[in-house]
Amino acid sequence: MTAFVTLEEKLRTTRRTWLVTGVAGFIGSNLLETLLSLDQDVVGLDNFSTGHQRNLDEVQGLVTEDQWDRFHLVTGDITDETICMQACQGVDYVLHQAALGSVPRSIEDPIKTHASNNTGFLNMLVAARDAGVKKFVYAASSSTYGDHPALPKVEDNIGNPLSPYAVTKYVNELYADVFGKVYGFKSIGLRYFNIFGPRQDPDGAYAAVIPKWIAGVLQHEPVYINGDGETSRDFCYVKNAVQANLLAASTEDEAAVNQVYNVAVGDRTTLNHLYDAIQKSLISRVDTLEPSEPLYRDFRSGDVRHSQADISKASRLLHYRPTHRINEGLEAAMDWYVRFLGSH
Repeated sequence: MTAFVTLEEKLRTTRRTWLVTGVAGFIGSNLLETLLSLDQDVVGLDNFSTGHQRNLDEVQGLVTEDQWDRFHLVTGDITDETICMQACQGVDYVLHQAALGSVPRSIEDPIKTHASNNTGFLNMLVAARDAGVKKFVYAASSSTYGDHPALPKVEDNIGNPLSPYAVTKYVNELYADVFGKVYGFKSIGLRYFNIFGPRQDPDGAYAAVIPKWIAGVLQHEPVYINGDGETSRDFCYVKNAVQANLLAASTEDEAAVNQVYNVAVGDRTTLNHLYDAIQKSLISRVDTLEPSEPLYRDFRSGDVRHSQADISKASRLLHYRPTHRINEGLEAAMDWYVRFLGSH
């Protein structure tokens, strides 16, 4: 029996109050779904700048009426100190997912990215500290590794940031570390590696590659690959990220606190392989689809060439055990992608 299964059983008999920021977003709504299914009380905070009401509506349809009644939504922005303080009242654990993601967006608008990812993050830290929150778990990023060439990526070895987004996520780690040293405030940072799965937004210039490509194939539109397609990533299914969040919040091991962890599977998948896997999976489900070739274009500014995580630290201290690798994750999510993106 894994530590996460044991934790799920424990949570079913022990109600806690959780605050999920960015609750209407991709990862936030998946956290909400899991927590409500475990009969937890959840406060959600979102300004709906990148999140969607449809994500909350979908979660409502997946849980019981009694479970949904345990959810309270606060509509507001983490750059507003008062909203952050209001949302943290009576909360046991904070799962902080709210941020402006995307490397390209940060290059185009570094000030807006800084406001959300740094000012908003600091507001949440202060509010959680003042409200007596037991643990603050936050979404860090694999972009923090920057230009460090070594593979796999190990938490203690980072390079120079390659984008404003990467700078903001590293600053989060510095603030969290200082709050631990100065105030004794307990936090854990989770460096996400290319999370994918249901409710990931396919729209806009900053959409993640997997839903964007799936939408393109389904709608018979061109699919673009930046560079030669041999760029590689450690793609991680969202259920793995949910597991890591709950294990981090619930850990009673003092050695595990005030640390950062890679959240990934420890694999490396090229964009060419990813495109082939997506296309084969879709063709097996949709009769009208036929094989097509992607279009290659220039490499994108700010992107790293290869990324792969060492997950031994999370395994050792958090007892994290990823349940889905890339192909398993695609299979688990593909019916949702086809249902949502096919008619999108």
